[in-house]
Amino acid sequence: MNFILQLHRTSMRFDDLLSKWGGSLLGLALRIYVGWQFLKAGFVKIGDWEGTLSLFVDEYKVPLLPPELAAYMGAGGELVFPVLLIIGFFSRPAALGLFFVNLMAVISYPALFTFECPAAINDHKYWGLLLLVLMFYGPGKLTLDNFLKKPAM
Repeated sequence: MNFILQLHRTSMRFDDLLSKWGGSLLGLALRIYVGWQFLKAGFVKIGDWEGTLSLFVDEYKVPLLPPELAAYMGAGGELVFPVLLIIGFFSRPAALGLFFVNLMAVISYPALFTFECPAAINDHKYWGLLLLVLMFYGPGKLTLDNFLKKPAM
């Protein structure tokens, strides 16, 4: 029995370190990964603005918003929220904002559900789930938010 207890204590030896820094590194990796996916989409939108407007008029059916306003809001959300998320400034609000940008993309483009390759809709599911993880569990300690909340010396 002592052997099992000793083995258990040994296995728990690095739990605090892993919880503190492992989770923070994972949070940083998630923020960079998800943020980069949306940032790339924002760059594509502003790289061909006429094409973007055309897509919002003809393809995307954003509810309650005129297509031009939806295009500006979509591109803005894909350019501002990822930067905030990656640097960890207003991290949870940025994750929430990107979650809604992602949700609106899925809602306004129903063709995602009809593609023969399920990767298109699955990517949105994974991004949404990762954003919820960042929102509810937090972005970790490696953030500008965490740095700014420390008391000045």
